[in-house]
Amino acid sequence: MTVQQQQMANAIRALSMDAVQAANSGHPGMPMGMADVATVLYSQFLKFDASAPKWADRDRFVLSAGHGSMLAYSTLYLSGYASPTIDDIRNFRQLHSPCAGHPENFELEGVESTTGPLGQGLAMAVGMALAERHLNAQFGDELVDHRTWVIAGDGCLMEGVNHEAIGLAGHLGLGRMIVLWDDNQITIDGATSLSTSEDIPARFRATGWHTESCDGHDFADIARAIAAAIADDRPSLIACRTVIGKGAPNKQGTHNVHGAPLGNDEIAAVRTELGWDSPPFVVPDDVLSSWRAAGQKGAATRAEWEKRLAADPKGAELTVRMDGKVDATDALRDYLATLIATPAKVATRKASEMALEVLTAAIPSMVGGSADLTGSNLTQTKATKHLSKNDYAGRYVSYGIREFGMAAAMNGLALHGGIIPYGGTFLVFSDYCRNAIRLSAIQRQRVIYVMTHDSIGLGEDGPTHQPVEHVMSLRMIPNLDVYRPCDTIETAECWALALESEDTPSLLALSRQNLPQLRADISENWSAKGAYRLRAANAARRVVLMATGSEVEIAITVADRLEVHGIGADVVSMPCWERFEAQDEAYRADVLPDGPLRVSIEAGVTMGWERYTAGGIRIGIDSFGASAPADKLYDHFGFSSEAILAKIQAKLDN
Repeated sequence: MTVQQQQMANAIRALSMDAVQAANSGHPGMPMGMADVATVLYSQFLKFDASAPKWADRDRFVLSAGHGSMLAYSTLYLSGYASPTIDDIRNFRQLHSPCAGHPENFELEGVESTTGPLGQGLAMAVGMALAERHLNAQFGDELVDHRTWVIAGDGCLMEGVNHEAIGLAGHLGLGRMIVLWDDNQITIDGATSLSTSEDIPARFRATGWHTESCDGHDFADIARAIAAAIADDRPSLIACRTVIGKGAPNKQGTHNVHGAPLGNDEIAAVRTELGWDSPPFVVPDDVLSSWRAAGQKGAATRAEWEKRLAADPKGAELTVRMDGKVDATDALRDYLATLIATPAKVATRKASEMALEVLTAAIPSMVGGSADLTGSNLTQTKATKHLSKNDYAGRYVSYGIREFGMAAAMNGLALHGGIIPYGGTFLVFSDYCRNAIRLSAIQRQRVIYVMTHDSIGLGEDGPTHQPVEHVMSLRMIPNLDVYRPCDTIETAECWALALESEDTPSLLALSRQNLPQLRADISENWSAKGAYRLRAANAARRVVLMATGSEVEIAITVADRLEVHGIGADVVSMPCWERFEAQDEAYRADVLPDGPLRVSIEAGVTMGWERYTAGGIRIGIDSFGASAPADKLYDHFGFSSEAILAKIQAKLDN
């Protein structure tokens, strides 16, 4: 230990406690407790250049214990990132400050991922570590050679997603991943002994991890443990025994310092305890200079890497991959023409597989996978061989029965850059993934969820597997495009939109049952409008039928029967509500004009459709499903054309 290292660590403590106090809100305990570990990591081991936060071969650092966000903001400021500034830190947790209550990747370039929901930071880091190994296998050590670091707390390791994540990381042998566990034995309620007695290092070892332990306040011991982790080819957990709120003489080591300001008296006591004489938000010049030197030490390494990138024959391709732009529309052009020439009646999950065969061959950055449902989700193609610890160049991940872990890992793959992840499971299991899907949307990441068996149309598996409320509930998540295509053409269009949406995650809800090809016009991507007039009324328009997915076929049949009775009916296919809402008012009014009776048809809950039916009819399922063949279920729940026709005629007569 040197005095300067201690002063560098104390700078984190001071900034953290002062910012939380100024905000009268926050979590000072973790950053104060892990300040020594963070100082060793940033000054001795982390490969980064504060002047180039998007350097492709930088180490990734994830603060999984996101409540301790002042640890991240302090280290970013101290090491010389352009943002946050000291004024940003002074305005911690205030409106428009990039220093939010929990770190947000879109606010600060040095924040690799948005964290706060415990466990997900570590789980996303698994995806980042996997991305590094995959790109390394494709581009070599000269261009891709970095590590993924995580600071995690007790809560991160208790959450169920942690079990999924570490199992996957151990199985894949992600030895470039190192987790620094803030082993302070405290949670919000009190001592960890209140709620757990498990041997956490033993659990990690059982999943194939290497483990170390250290005194989290002994700089030399911290460095020793990190060096040992680097030397091992397995992913590593380092149990850093720390004192939460270290430096606060009357509160350290207790849960009282976890999630509340220290108070003016205790802050004064901390300054005395640490010998920190500077006023709030002032860092002594010599301490700041030491931190800035740490932030600049990677500049030479980055410059050498840039020379290698320019000279390497694969350098241009890596740059393209990291840039992330793809032209899925062009890749699908000939395929769509083939569909027009030879229409296909297939399930939209099969239509997805057909589109993926073309797309994965054309777009090498696509990396797929499934939560043990490959044969059902149809997510693997000829171009995507299995990825394993013996072949990281593969492009298909067998995630196992780990839906939440898969979704979080895909977030990490996307956040790392150079990869467009997609993964499959049954739509009903989107509930297992939901919090990670929400983080995809918050983080503005291009993650594509392939969710099959999207309704009672899956049949005999019954209500436990039949999604009823899921599509509508997913539509509630901001910045998530939920697609429910009706045929091969729409499915391909939705894939193109998902791949070309760089800042928005997408979810494709796909059928198990075969559906006819209804579209004959590929002059433009009509699915991009969110909703469009698939077929116009022949007789005077009195009804507008709106449907999604497998129910568009039903709407066509109902429209035919209405026309026989001289009742003109438009059929509007509505594959994506979010995109329809983004259209201008004139377009929306043209597709859904006032006057005609509006009828929605979707094999899910009817709640939500009232925004479009405007007092019309909502055909749906406001109960759980049942176990029976699909055709029997559609009749039982009122989706026969006869049943729908009767409701429409009754409404028109009244």
